[in-house]
Amino acid sequence: MSNSHVPVAIVGGGLGGLTAARVLHVNGIESTIFELEASAAARTQGGMLDIHAVNGQKALRAAGLHDDFLKIVHAGGEAIRLLGPDGTVQVSEEDDGTGDRPEVDRGDLRDLLLNSLPDGVVHWGRKVTGARSLGDGRHEVTFPDGSAITTDLLIGADGAWSRVRPLVSDAKPAYTGISFVETDLRDADTRHPRSAAIVGRGFLICLGDERGFLAHRETDGSLHIYTALKADEGWLDTIDFTDPTAAKAAVLAHFEGWDEGLRGLVADAETITPRRIHALPVGHRWDRAPGVTLLGDAAHVMSPFAGEGANLAMLDGAELALAIAAHPGDTEAALAAYEKALFPRSEEAAADSAESLETMFGPRGLEQMVEFFTTGPAGR
Repeated sequence: MSNSHVPVAIVGGGLGGLTAARVLHVNGIESTIFELEASAAARTQGGMLDIHAVNGQKALRAAGLHDDFLKIVHAGGEAIRLLGPDGTVQVSEEDDGTGDRPEVDRGDLRDLLLNSLPDGVVHWGRKVTGARSLGDGRHEVTFPDGSAITTDLLIGADGAWSRVRPLVSDAKPAYTGISFVETDLRDADTRHPRSAAIVGRGFLICLGDERGFLAHRETDGSLHIYTALKADEGWLDTIDFTDPTAAKAAVLAHFEGWDEGLRGLVADAETITPRRIHALPVGHRWDRAPGVTLLGDAAHVMSPFAGEGANLAMLDGAELALAIAAHPGDTEAALAAYEKALFPRSEEAAADSAESLETMFGPRGLEQMVEFFTTGPAGR
């Protein structure tokens, strides 16, 4: 596609962009997604997601995919264990099947959305290098090979470092003070039984000394672990991640005295990957700009400690598509209606995420999370 026109252009083929395209399609409106990854199989999508009834599942219902979603739910995945640094179990809850936040593999969910779209909707290997207004609500989007498209409606679904966001906002994500080191233990029940027993059937939280481990059991039997530390922004740069043995030792130096089984979540890992946690300001919003809007992390990237990122991205996509369908021929009315609901919704979730970060990685993180799980939010 070179120097052509598409009526509705979605930049980014993550969960939010795919949901927007699917709900538009269900309502008889076609769109085109431009995704920087080379193909659907370019990389593993990673991680488990808890999909909430009030937002993520609502979006899937609007997309006509809720029944298919239930078929890919990870049975038992809502189980949770909360441990202290010495390995003592503080809270243990099994998944009895009655919860409203079932776990699903992110890759399976992405495939569900991808496979629901007509062939040709997603244009792979189309990294956006820039976007500019042409006036009258029209925009031009450019790509590395020098080609460009024009569009009547530009939707930025391109994540935390969005190339579309500068059209409406000067805000940039800031480091939250928390760094992750992600590790994986494959075929855990057979190869890493001690770690498998520690994590259990669902989600593990272990907190202490303003750091901790967050881990999921995934549908393929592997364990995915996030080692989280309150650290300076440059801390990860002091570690040579091309040397896994040295990198693991550098991380574990911050967990001296912790239970050896917990330390094994890093020591025995087969992969190790650094990641800083960034967030846009709580309450990020923008003035209405003709012909362009944002959804998901492009609009409101936040820390993951309220579990809302993917859920909000999908709800954003669905609500935007429904607003467009409800205002045929009046894009500005649709975008105004969408953003009116988007801003307070995302502000509330971002505030919850920021508060959860401070709670979990504060001096009483473990105690406060025990109170949360045993007495509810009022006990925090």
